[in-house]
Amino acid sequence: MPPEPQRVGGGLRIYFVDDAIIVLNKPSGLLSVPGRGADKQDCVSARVQAVYNDARVVHRLDMATSGLMVMARGATMQRLLNEAFATRQVTKHYEALVHGRLPIGRDSWREIELPIGVDWPNRPRRVIDWEHGKASTTLVCGVAFDAQLHATHVKLQPLTGRTHQLRIHLQAIGHPILGDQLYAPPHVAAMAPRLRLNASALSFMHPASGDPMGFMCEGYGLEPVKCIGEPHTEC
Repeated sequence: MPPEPQRVGGGLRIYFVDDAIIVLNKPSGLLSVPGRGADKQDCVSARVQAVYNDARVVHRLDMATSGLMVMARGATMQRLLNEAFATRQVTKHYEALVHGRLPIGRDSWREIELPIGVDWPNRPRRVIDWEHGKASTTLVCGVAFDAQLHATHVKLQPLTGRTHQLRIHLQAIGHPILGDQLYAPPHVAAMAPRLRLNASALSFMHPASGDPMGFMCEGYGLEPVKCIGEPHTEC
């Protein structure tokens, strides 16, 4: 049996830990790694490393995005997980609440393939850049329509990992995410107190044992996120 996760602070939940990996649920509003300045040092990596000093960053979520992340324990496990992400052996799914109506149902999956580049005068924003942008692909499927909000609950699978990819792709097709202060027009940004984007599922092969690992986290921010199975830790 893996060891019982220890407690960490500030609402960050750890769901699984063993000698190789740590799987956690990041709340919206918390940085994944430290930023520039003394006021940006509180983050996922710092909080987890205060408890597990061998924890190492493998991937990130935007500060405004909530949901599942995995960290490695030690340099060897970090290298193996980095390779898994780089070769697309890690599957990530997200849920979001977007403005407007999208087709609903299993047959409604569509592919968004738009190149993304840095909006240099307005960093950290990104833009669709056909000349210099990096190829970026997202799959999107409508789940349910909320007539009162005039918004669609969608599932998302990024096939590439560009910064702000899901947010800018959805904005580019005319369906910005509710609460998105960077990419949504003001009336859509004001429709939610936080970005309605959640990293809802994560699956990969365990870097040490090779066993398949899968974690799911329900919800996209309208209610407090609930994980399938009770979390081991919550502060």
